[in-house]
Amino acid sequence: MAARFFRSFAMRARRASSFQGSLTKVTFPETSVAKVTMSSPKNRNALSLEMLTELTESFQQLAASGSLNRVIILSAEGPVFSSGHNLKELTAHYGKEHHKKVFSACTRLMTLIQDIPIPVIAEVGGLATAAGCQLVASCDMVVATDTARFATPGVSIGLFCSTPAVALARSLTKRVALEMALTGEAISAEKACLHGLVNKVVPAEELSSETMNLARKICSSSAEVISLGKVCFYQQIAMDRNQAYDLAEDTMVCNLSLPDGQEGITAFIEKRKPNWQ
Repeated sequence: MAARFFRSFAMRARRASSFQGSLTKVTFPETSVAKVTMSSPKNRNALSLEMLTELTESFQQLAASGSLNRVIILSAEGPVFSSGHNLKELTAHYGKEHHKKVFSACTRLMTLIQDIPIPVIAEVGGLATAAGCQLVASCDMVVATDTARFATPGVSIGLFCSTPAVALARSLTKRVALEMALTGEAISAEKACLHGLVNKVVPAEELSSETMNLARKICSSSAEVISLGKVCFYQQIAMDRNQAYDLAEDTMVCNLSLPDGQEGITAFIEKRKPNWQ
């Protein structure tokens, strides 16, 4: 029932061109491309419990829409992509149970982004810190401006960025991830790109166009094949080498059984463009 609700919601939203929450909005800039935007610049797009909930619901709704959405772009309004958790929610006043709820909601969002079979591209035009940096690292690909910066500064206020480090350690080299976590100092977009956190660094005026170009390239391939490949990728990196190969072998056999798998091979042999289903 939940899936049917989300699918219906997303289809209605597409007909309306966009839908908006209190802190986020979803638009559809091109066919098959959805854009989730954090729209709380006055609060530096802090990942409050409300923001985490809205983002999670948006990704769930878009994922449930089936083949309507081929790529999701995650962006933000204002000079700060996201400053991380709302620290007011982490004071003793709110209590331990609320703190658990916040971190649980954060983990649910981060894992959801990687678990859904739709590629997610972060479009980063400003500073991303702490859980905001974790959010960037949790996306499948990242395009950033040359002025963007990334940091996990929690250690400077007595709250080591342990959960952001989970995502960073899986994106950056171990030493760079530890340097960020232990010193709290920000790294440039260029350094983030050099060490694997960012795919491409561009001037600010080219950010949207470069992100959309990347989305279009993904959309030019089979949606079913892309989905199968993304799921396999994240499953295999958590396995040892032999288990990973076993899974990858089975996935490729399944891929060949798909109509699009055979269509792609046939089109290559016949020297024509494939007609994806």
